This record gives sequence, structure tokens and C-alpha cells, in this order.
Amino acid sequence: MDIELFYTEKGKGEPLLLLHGNGGSSEYFEHQIDYFAKEYHVIAIDTRGHGKSPRGTAPFTIVQFAEDLHDFMEQHEIEKANILGFSDGGNIALTFALKYPNKIKKLILNGANLFPAGMKLKVRLAMERVYRMTSYEMDKSKEAKTKHDLYGLMVNEPNIQPKQLQNLNIRTLVIAGTNDIIKESHSILIYENLPNAELVFVQGEHSIANEKYEEFNTRVGEFLRN
Repeated sequence: MDIELFYTEKGKGEPLLLLHGNGGSSEYFEHQIDYFAKEYHVIAIDTRGHGKSPRGTAPFTIVQFAEDLHDFMEQHEIEKANILGFSDGGNIALTFALKYPNKIKKLILNGANLFPAGMKLKVRLAMERVYRMTSYEMDKSKEAKTKHDLYGLMVNEPNIQPKQLQNLNIRTLVIAGTNDIIKESHSILIYENLPNAELVFVQGEHSIANEKYEEFNTRVGEFLRN
């Protein structure tokens, strides 16, 4: 790997890797790190170009982020881990799982999507508008370039077909908010194509791990223990 990913760790036991969403950092999981560190070795990672992790020279794509995760696990001698991914972190986790299924014990996909059309139309159109606007400014402004790249992840990625999930026999929890930016039908689509999955909706929006963290942590904890 061309960079070193920043991470926060706490606790002992089975590894539980936490992957934040687009434009965020490991700080997103402020309500999860201490809670799960009572039973697991929690490692919250800043994705390439997010938080305290440098951008580096490699491509800024979901596929590259999944490769970064693989390299991180190799560097830290983590043979197998539970992985919880939120939003783009869920997309990274799923992309990683499709290529390295033997590296995952259990998978939690929180507000993930298979392709951009899995987001509600109003949200997707707003993202596309910002993506187009920043394309005219990114050569003049570093801030515009960063924003353009971040929105590009959501406008153009991921690109996973439902049938690709059908051979992924990892125990998986698909969890989303009842008023998520991801269509409810899309979360159901992910669940229905995974052969060994559970589906949970928590009353709330996209950031249920922050907004409804008590219920979120309880549901995830039960899934990990069972």
C-alpha cells in the first residue's frame, strides 16, 4: 500500500472492523467503539483520503478502498474479522467480501447500496448536481477537487449486480433506517440476494448508528453473538 491508514482501536477479542461513510471518519462511530470494545477488539479505520488517512497516489475508488482494507488486515496480521460498514463503508465491505470472503466472519451492511440508483431519486439528483458543479471548479480549487472526488464515489459507484451476492455465503446483517437515503426496496433487494442474511429496519434516517445508537448497537450486538 502506498499509504498508512489511520485507525483507532480498543478492546480485546475477535476483531471488529468499523468502516465509516463518504466524507466521514472513524469518529462517526463514537457510540459504537466503547460499546463493542467490551466484547471485541474494535478497530475503526479512516478510509484513504478521509479523516487522518492520506490520499496517496492510488485510485480514489471503492475497489481501491477494498484493496486498502485487505492490505491493512495483512499488515496487522488479522486473518479474519467481523466487519461493520456504514454507507460507502458498507459498499467497501461488500466489495471486499465479494473478493475476499474467507477474510470475513460476519458482515454488517448499514445503509449500503449496490449501485447509485439504489439511493432515493431526490438524493441522487442533488448529488449529481454538486458533482457537475464542482467539475468546473476542481482545477482552480483544492476544496472543489476534494468535493468532486467524494461526490463522484456516490454518483458513479458502486457497481454490483444483485446476482453477484447469491454465492456470498457469509452471515450478514442488512440494517437501515426507515427513512434512509437508500430506498427500502433496495435494502430488501440486497437482503433477498444474500443466501445467509437478516434484515432489520430501525426507526430513523441514514445515520441510525448516531441517531438511534442504543437500538442500533443492540441489534448489531445480538447479530454478532448469535
